[in-house]
Amino acid sequence: MDWTALVLSLKLAGATTLVLLPIGVILGRVLAFHDFRGKRWVEAAITLPLVLPPTVLGYYLLIALGVASPIGQAWQALTGDTLVFSFSGLLIASVVFNLPFAIQPLQRAFEGVGQDLRHAAWVGGLSTFATFRKVELPLAWPGLLSAAVLTFTHTLGEFGVVLMVGGAIPGETRTIAVSIYDRVQAFDTAAAGIMSAFLLISAFIAIAVVYGVGARAVRLRG
Repeated sequence: MDWTALVLSLKLAGATTLVLLPIGVILGRVLAFHDFRGKRWVEAAITLPLVLPPTVLGYYLLIALGVASPIGQAWQALTGDTLVFSFSGLLIASVVFNLPFAIQPLQRAFEGVGQDLRHAAWVGGLSTFATFRKVELPLAWPGLLSAAVLTFTHTLGEFGVVLMVGGAIPGETRTIAVSIYDRVQAFDTAAAGIMSAFLLISAFIAIAVVYGVGARAVRLRG
């Protein structure tokens, strides 16, 4: 087991989840409760990382964050460092390729709350924020948990985008998925097998948790 790569992967997954959950709550709620011009295009853009080949998404992120881009130049002027081949750039890329895993479960959860409950809360004197805090969010908690679990687990296993944007710098950008690739290239199948088994078990548990939470939520609402 490459413990340095594992720790880095857990750090990246945790940071990505913390960044994306508030974004997922806000955008998921907006998409669930509001119809606006261009909504389908926004939903398509959020879903795009699911269908794009990771190398394609990684290439565009590499261009967008590179030293020749406005974003890359602004970051370098502020920090003196580059975004590509750094943990910061890897975090930005991770947030982008995990957008659908954070937003879609929350959108579906908020859609299940029902407008009648929101209207009843408003009639009862609750403000919009109080309705969100006391009615919507408690009912949407299965979506929040699903978003957190899926985002965290997907970040652990992502390879293509991570390699394109971050490379394989030990302790900085070499995640466990990249380490597996390196071990296979070096014919160290034992180490690759152990790390692959870890990701396989993690993914299996994550999927089981998501399905379990979803089934329990359906039973409680029924």
